[in-house]
Amino acid sequence: MVKETGLYDLLGVAPDATAEELKRAYRRLAMKHHPDKNEGSIEADAKFKELANAYNILTDKRELYDQYGQEGLEQGGGGGGGGMGAEDLFAQFFGGGGGGGGGGFGGMFGGGGGGMREQGPKKARTIHHVHKVSLEDVYRGKVSKLALQKSIICPKCDGRGGKEGAVKTCAGCNGQGMKTMMRQMGPMIQRFQTVCPDCSGEGETIREKDKCKQCHGKKTIVERKVLHVHVDKGVQSGTKLDFRGEGDQMPGVQPGDVQFEIEQKPHPRFQRKGDDLFYHAEIDLLTALAGGAIYVEHLDERWLTVEIMPGEVIANGEIKVIRGQGMPSYRHHDFGNLYVQFEVKFPDRITGPPDSDGYPTAMTEAQVKALESVLPPRKPQNIPPPDAMTEDYSLEKVDPTQEGGRARGATGEDDEDEMGAGGERVQCASQ
Repeated sequence: MVKETGLYDLLGVAPDATAEELKRAYRRLAMKHHPDKNEGSIEADAKFKELANAYNILTDKRELYDQYGQEGLEQGGGGGGGGMGAEDLFAQFFGGGGGGGGGGFGGMFGGGGGGMREQGPKKARTIHHVHKVSLEDVYRGKVSKLALQKSIICPKCDGRGGKEGAVKTCAGCNGQGMKTMMRQMGPMIQRFQTVCPDCSGEGETIREKDKCKQCHGKKTIVERKVLHVHVDKGVQSGTKLDFRGEGDQMPGVQPGDVQFEIEQKPHPRFQRKGDDLFYHAEIDLLTALAGGAIYVEHLDERWLTVEIMPGEVIANGEIKVIRGQGMPSYRHHDFGNLYVQFEVKFPDRITGPPDSDGYPTAMTEAQVKALESVLPPRKPQNIPPPDAMTEDYSLEKVDPTQEGGRARGATGEDDEDEMGAGGERVQCASQ
């Protein structure tokens, strides 16, 4: 039985919550009440620090708190101040250098996270952006002008938040942001730590009239910055381009970085694999047998003319290569290859000259002889012996919708018979 449940109530968990449940609850609430997501809200800032204080206690001194409450923590030399600060705790959970996209939590933490305090000066977060480019841009190379918004130190007050000398260390908490409070609990007096109400946990105070007119005491303003991103020829998807020091700024920390990740957009004509390109060409049967030309529109607006020699014969699905017409190699001077896969479209039927009414007729004997003169001879068939009984049949086109129903046994009989018949037919067809 725990003596008090105040800290559990603050995190929205039961007193018997596991360590993992405490962690999940803190992560969710810290994200919700982070000062950067509630800009200008004193209540959110105070709540954020109270959550960190509660989580620190329930992580490091839970047994003492459960048995003796807040008073026991104070008498035992504890209290919430023994753990890491709110920002450091948040950085441990979410990582200082991994902010995604352009908004939220700007410049608050360094890049390490990990639960240990960083060595050396802190650095603002890295801003990550995905830069989508076309295959044409990668083939020819280009310079993209990309605009982003970032926080910079207010130029009017140099990041002080107000007039020179107007920013004072909070006397209520000596700049710590937290202070010890006391309250009467019946015959007992309870002491506990809470966010300093005088400075809202900032550790500094400034009179309203002395606040900077440009940043309103926030020390930073938002600036629009245009960066020139060089997309080199042949660059691969996933390549990261870094702009050092072009990220968010905050007083007392090094400026963050901006990182662009190249993402190549799908192309309607070509597929890319490394430095090679793949192209799908559809040709008719006459071109596949008697030759002709195909034309390929390349990525730099050139048209490649590809001659198929008469009698070369292009098989359906066959792949040919054009050397040196693929993608430029990234930061090298050679090119990949262009692979062309052919799809041969066969005619529905070959007819002879139209009759007197204009209707097509069957192939003439002369047409058949002409084909036989240029095509390889027919392969020998398994001819029945002279005394065998034979029957003549003609071939018909297959209607997939009707044949599919027949294969499933759709004969109008009841479900049981239908399933049995369909099963038999499918089994026979697969043998």
